[in-house]
Amino acid sequence: MSVATRTAAAPMPPQPNREDIEATWNYLQAGITKIMVNLQDGMDMTTYMGIYTAVHNFCTSQKAVGLGTTAGVGQAHRGAHLLGEDLYKKLKEYLNDHLAGLYQESKAHADEALLAFYIREWDRYTIAAKYIHHLFRYLNRHWVKREMDEGKKHTHDVYTLHLFQWRTQFFAEVHEKVMGSVLTLVEKQRNGETIEHGQIKQVVDSFVSLGLDDNDASKSTLEIYRFHFEKPFLEATKLFYQKESKQFVSENSVVEYMKKAEARLNEEEERVRMYLHPDIASPLKKTCHGALIADHSALLRDEFQVLLDNDREDDMARMYNLLSRIPDGLDPLRIKFEAHVRNAGLAAVAKVASDAEKLEPKVYVEALLETHTQYQGLVKRAFNDEPEFTRSLDNACREFVNRNDICKANSSKSPELLAKYTDVLLRKSAAGVEEAELDATLTQIMTVFKYIEDKDVFQKFYSRMLARRLVHSSSSSDDAETSMISKLKEACGFEYTNKLQRMFQDMQISKDLNTGFREHTKGLQSVKQPLDSTYSILGTSFWPLTPPNTTFNPPAEVQTDLERFTLFYKNKHEGRKLTWLWQLCKGEVKAGYCKASKTPYTFQVSVYQMAILLMFNDKDVHSYEEILQVTSLTNEVLDSALGILCRAKVLIMKPDGDKPGKNKTFHLNFDFKSKKIRVNLNINTKTDTKQEEADTNKNIEEDRQLVLQSAIVRIMKARKKMKHSQLVGECINQIKSRFVPKVGDIKKCIEILLDKEYLERLEDDEIGYLA
Repeated sequence: MSVATRTAAAPMPPQPNREDIEATWNYLQAGITKIMVNLQDGMDMTTYMGIYTAVHNFCTSQKAVGLGTTAGVGQAHRGAHLLGEDLYKKLKEYLNDHLAGLYQESKAHADEALLAFYIREWDRYTIAAKYIHHLFRYLNRHWVKREMDEGKKHTHDVYTLHLFQWRTQFFAEVHEKVMGSVLTLVEKQRNGETIEHGQIKQVVDSFVSLGLDDNDASKSTLEIYRFHFEKPFLEATKLFYQKESKQFVSENSVVEYMKKAEARLNEEEERVRMYLHPDIASPLKKTCHGALIADHSALLRDEFQVLLDNDREDDMARMYNLLSRIPDGLDPLRIKFEAHVRNAGLAAVAKVASDAEKLEPKVYVEALLETHTQYQGLVKRAFNDEPEFTRSLDNACREFVNRNDICKANSSKSPELLAKYTDVLLRKSAAGVEEAELDATLTQIMTVFKYIEDKDVFQKFYSRMLARRLVHSSSSSDDAETSMISKLKEACGFEYTNKLQRMFQDMQISKDLNTGFREHTKGLQSVKQPLDSTYSILGTSFWPLTPPNTTFNPPAEVQTDLERFTLFYKNKHEGRKLTWLWQLCKGEVKAGYCKASKTPYTFQVSVYQMAILLMFNDKDVHSYEEILQVTSLTNEVLDSALGILCRAKVLIMKPDGDKPGKNKTFHLNFDFKSKKIRVNLNINTKTDTKQEEADTNKNIEEDRQLVLQSAIVRIMKARKKMKHSQLVGECINQIKSRFVPKVGDIKKCIEILLDKEYLERLEDDEIGYLA
């Protein structure tokens, strides 16, 4: 029987006698056809209730099919069961015939017409299925439920039966042709044509609806959709983009291709939102990434260096966004980026390193910072501040900060120059830097500090320079000094800055002490005109200062005040010993003898220069030998002090020569002239500076030996015995945050500790701890 023809709705036959099974089915079939084929013409309530009643009557009829006798009570249920089964089978046959007719009709359609036919019939069929499901509720509640309760797998409620029959009788025959039409439509859209994408969405929805679990029809799956829609869709997508990208790359630049790929990926994301199922989003991305990115990744990576060399930030960002979508896509970029940054940093240093001796710390540090700032900005803007790119930047910066042209001769040059630049920033200067600007610069200093491997070298130089700033009151601001120490403490911990903080405490204690000494001096009758003196008491353990390298006999005026202060201090702190650091003492003397100036000059001098100049209060000419005898200075220190006074023309040396020495006389220059009223003569010579640097480096090496030895003892005390190689490795791990120890130095320290019997040699290259 075929019911696939589209004719005007035939009138319903009269309501059959419930005992006439054949007539009842004919009546039901007419009602089902009216719903299945001509529902658009409407259905009145009488017809609707008539069909419902006929189903009920069919299922509850006392006559079994083919039996003319009335069934007994026991047979009544069996008869009803057979009649329910019969009705279910007849409905199934009817659906099969209907779907066979649809299949024949579908053959006349292709492409978009086929999609329109499929969607129209699917909508008509599923709406009808809902109506029929309601009309067959009695069958569902009784016969179908009993069958399902008994575990019959191929029995379903009436609506699900409709879906199963569509899937097996119609969908199985047309799905390839329908899917082909869908793919044709999608390809048209990818080629720039406008399509009716709502059709594709309806097809997708129908495929999803057919995903019924064969074992449990109440559960839905996406298996039908995935196998019959998603799989061919992804295969077609892959082929389309492989072909297109291959052709585009052959005709266009890499940058243009990246723009094209980016646009295509955005289109596919929009396609998912418009008409595809969300489940396809992830595999579709993977497919597109493979065809558009992974297949051309080598080409993209080869272009990266060109983009780096030409600062093509937007294009690098585009490349990053593309390659970040594929597994391990960015690893080669990170390697190239790290090498590029390292070379850029080395080149920046080489540019300013023509004369390492005359290199200004500011120029050097700014060269490092400029490279870091440039590529940090690139990481942030083009590479999305990604941690791995940041790590590559850090690795590159660590390399060019610690191993560049300036550091070749001396690996500790970077921390030394950084400390010197910090000293320049924190010293009083005529420039008058704003506090906010100064703090920002100190933050930049810490950026370079982070990359320095030998942080102990920075600490040593910084503490010496801080000591000088504090002693000479030359800090630009206490707040700036405190801020810098806080930054160092945050970076390296309390121990690193402990001594620096104690130096500040000593200066505060010294201020209070000086106030007390002035009060004490005012109360002394015997003191007529005390010197305007200030004393700093510095704790030996905290200040990086050494005793003077010369003997010295201070001037009488200074000696008197000094003795008075010593007595005052020892009364307050019994048992403490004071060691005078003459090389750090300074003062001012007024020179009223100069003919060229009505206003007396004020000379800012070291205490050694002061002692020399005060000798000229007695007479205008002194021999080298006299000065040497009176001051008790060593020849080297005296020569340096006299040399500065002669170069400034405060004294005139006769006979003239390269440097002071025996048989020379020194005359007070009454014709001394200067544009400044205050003349600074307390100047460090290059020899002094070099000597100080040499001393500092020597102290660093000595300190490192002690740090290494203490680390080795600490490790061995905890472990009791270790292999020699393991001990070396553990020692490096513990020390590397402070400086990078050399294996040779560690071995030397192990030997020293073995000699001192802190350690002992055991069998099999093991070292043991001796308590």
